[in-house]
Amino acid sequence: MLEQLFPPPIAVAERYHDDEPVELFPEEEARLGNAVPKRRSEFSTVRACAREAMRALDVEPAAILPGPKREPLWPEGVVGSLTHCAGYRAAALARSTDFATIGIDAEPHKPAPDGVLGAIAIPSEIGRMAGLRAADPKICWDRLLFSAKETTYKAWFPVTKRWLGFEDADITLDADGTFHSRVLLADTPIAGFDGRWLVQGDILVTAIAVPAGELSV
Repeated sequence: MLEQLFPPPIAVAERYHDDEPVELFPEEEARLGNAVPKRRSEFSTVRACAREAMRALDVEPAAILPGPKREPLWPEGVVGSLTHCAGYRAAALARSTDFATIGIDAEPHKPAPDGVLGAIAIPSEIGRMAGLRAADPKICWDRLLFSAKETTYKAWFPVTKRWLGFEDADITLDADGTFHSRVLLADTPIAGFDGRWLVQGDILVTAIAVPAGELSV
């Protein structure tokens, strides 16, 4: 799916199951501790995806530890993003000389649970929902909005090291497979991001990639 959203030289890797064994680095094992099997499977498979993408970039595979906000800590010279949901794990990586930041998120393509839209959306986003549903009723627009919010944060945090709440971005989804995230913070160093989205089967993905030199932070 990600290959349809990201151009070269971004390297992507995806898996739809956790059937293949994954050898973790000792420091990754230490972070997992006594994690339940589901958490261990997600953690391991998504790192297998990341190491596959590293090899595609001719980067030596390395441990990928979570940072203070659970963001993946990449080797020097690499930017990227990880995501996992039921039935899907993926990584997207690039060299920092080519891209300033990358964000991805995957979600099940089904309506968001009750109360989620009201918790994550601002009035302008809720106001656009009726038009989006009329444009394509097959798309779960509330879930797509949540995913775009997650992707926005994943692209934002690595370059700003600042929190961005759901209420701090106004996301305009378009039926043509694109979206725009406008950051609402008064002192924001980044005005916003342009992204793309895709629904395939029972999975939806959202993606942001900002070329190097296009952010001034």
